[in-house]
Order: sequence, then structure tokens, then C-alpha cells
Amino acid sequence: MSLPAVRPPTRPVPGDRGRPARDGRDGRDDRAGGGLRLAAVLAALLGVLAATLVVSVTIGPADIAVGDVLRSIGAHLGLGGGGVPRLTDAIVWELRLPRVLTAAAVGAGLAVAGAVMQSLTRNPLADPYLLGLSSGASLGAVAVLLLGVALVLPVAAFVGALAALAATLTLAGSLGALTPTRTVLAGLAVSQLCAAATSFAIFWSATGDSYREILGWLLGSLAGSTWSSVAIAGLAVLVLGTALVGAGRTLDAFAFGDTAAAALGVHVARTRWVLLTIVALLTGALVSVSGSIGFLGLVLPHAVRLVVGARHRHLLPVVALVGASFLVWADTAARTVFEPRELPVGILTAFLGAPVFAWLLWRARGDVEVGR
Repeated sequence: MSLPAVRPPTRPVPGDRGRPARDGRDGRDDRAGGGLRLAAVLAALLGVLAATLVVSVTIGPADIAVGDVLRSIGAHLGLGGGGVPRLTDAIVWELRLPRVLTAAAVGAGLAVAGAVMQSLTRNPLADPYLLGLSSGASLGAVAVLLLGVALVLPVAAFVGALAALAATLTLAGSLGALTPTRTVLAGLAVSQLCAAATSFAIFWSATGDSYREILGWLLGSLAGSTWSSVAIAGLAVLVLGTALVGAGRTLDAFAFGDTAAAALGVHVARTRWVLLTIVALLTGALVSVSGSIGFLGLVLPHAVRLVVGARHRHLLPVVALVGASFLVWADTAARTVFEPRELPVGILTAFLGAPVFAWLLWRARGDVEVGR
């Protein structure tokens, strides 16, 4: 279904009273200038992400030169290269590169999903897990880990996330119109129920080393990433993430409330259902390969808004690239700073995200008031 393209109403700028109105040509020039600036920002961020991917592969217990990384990748892609020692090639292609690419895809997807959730629910505290998706995925993952069939863990986590979404939307819909408040409250109820079921299953059944395996997944970890993980996360971001970025103008309309969005031609209820479903599918796919990595989808959209503004046409592609680079570096730190022990990356993102979010709240303290 194609979503209607809308342009948010403009607000008067203080001090503009009495100034002559700009003609259409000037408006087009402004839009063209904004497009060029956005293109420049995206090009710079793409360059940063490319450098991040290559450099992070070189970091680890075995030091690998940038040239060896590029030759190994080129040889496997049929672009030339070669001459890399077999052990070095295996470390690059089989261990580090899949993990780095998975981190980039998960970071980009969670950042975009968080920004969309904050718009759809008009809740600055919303994140990709607001509808109980993380708890549902955790319940599915823990179930298969306890049953000893970890090979189907991504499938079980994805099914659990979708089941949680269905329960949330069904509960919210049974209360009346699908409003942001009802959706959030239903998500909290489903999340608590799934969390309780997960805790009960762990308490009743987990023994021996299964505790460590389950805890590592619940805290968020990319340690087990393979090329299958890259395919799942990358395809989800490419298809579902692109669909969300393409709905940027529609998301702008939701910032002014349901009534204003309807006046701008948006079918509010249907569009919200569609976008929530896309967010859920994206989040479920990402959680299935990484576990629950918190704070990234909550903090990064707020931080990027301070730089590029609130228009989703600008915000979403920028936050995707920032999220990708951020999670790659966070995971690199998690696997190297405490070596030979490895820290689940979800712990590190929480350590970094909590104080940053507190600073953002303090910075916007004049706007965070009841009723605003």
C-alpha cells in the first residue's frame, strides 16, 4: 500500500511579520539548498561508515592490517586481491566481517524504528521495543534455548516478536480506536506478561551453562553473528527500513496530531497499523539475530534531531547511518576492552545511553512539561 505524501504545515517564524513573502522560485531554491546539504551530510556519513567497517575489522586480539582486510574482501568478491595468509583470511571473512556487518544493520534498523515509534505514538520515550516486541522475542528465544534447539533461535525470536505485536494490537483495538495511548498501554501489558513468562521458564527449567547462554542473549550480543545473520538483518533493513524512510512525509503529519494528519489527507488508523506492523517486522528480525540491545533506538533519534531537525525526510536516513556506525564501534569496544572476556554489547549501550539521555532531558527541560 502506498502511503500519501504530505507536507507538514509551516509555522510562522518570530520576527517575520511584515516581511515580503518569498516567491515560488525562492522556495524552490531553499528546498534545493536543503537537498544539497542533506546529500552532503549523507555522503560524509557513508564515508564514515565505510571507514568504520574496515577499521573495526582490523581490531582484535590478532592485529590485521587494513590492506589485508581489503585484499581478503576483494578476493572473496572476485575483485582481485589475494595473497592473504589463510588464518588471517578466515578471521576476516568468517569471524569479524559478518559480526561488523550485522552490527551495522542492527544499529541502522533499531535507530530508524525508534524514530518512527516516537512519531507514531507522539511519545519521546518510545523505542522499538515499546509494543512488547523485545519481551515476545525473548520468550521465543528462551523457549528454544531451554529445549536445546538453538539452531532455530532466530525463527523462534521472530515468531515471538510477531505474536507480541498481534497481542498488543488486538488488545489496543478491543478498547476502541487505535490511539497512541491505548497502543502504548497495551504494549506495556503484553511486555510484562511475556517478561513474567520468560522469568518463570528460566527459573523452572534452566540448569548449568544454559543460564549463561540465555543471559547473554537477553542482554544483547552479536558474538554469534554469521553470514546468515547478515542476510537476515541486512534484508530486513533494506526492505522494511527503506519503506519506513520512504514514509517520511507521512510521519511528519503525525507530529501535529491525528486531527491535523487527517486534514492533510492521511488515513490515520490504517496508516498507523501499517507502519506499526512494518516497525514490528523490522524489530523482530533484528532482535532475532542480536538479542535486546537497549537505549540505541531511544537515544539516537533525539540526538540526531538536535542536528538535522525533526523532518523525517532528513532525520531517518541520517539516524540510520549514525546508528550503524555507533553500534559497530560499541560492539568493537565490547569485544576488545575487557579481553579475554567479552561484554554483551547491550550492557555497553545502556552504560553510554543512560547518561546521554539524561543530558538530553536536562537540555530540553523547558519543553518536558505535562501537557506540552
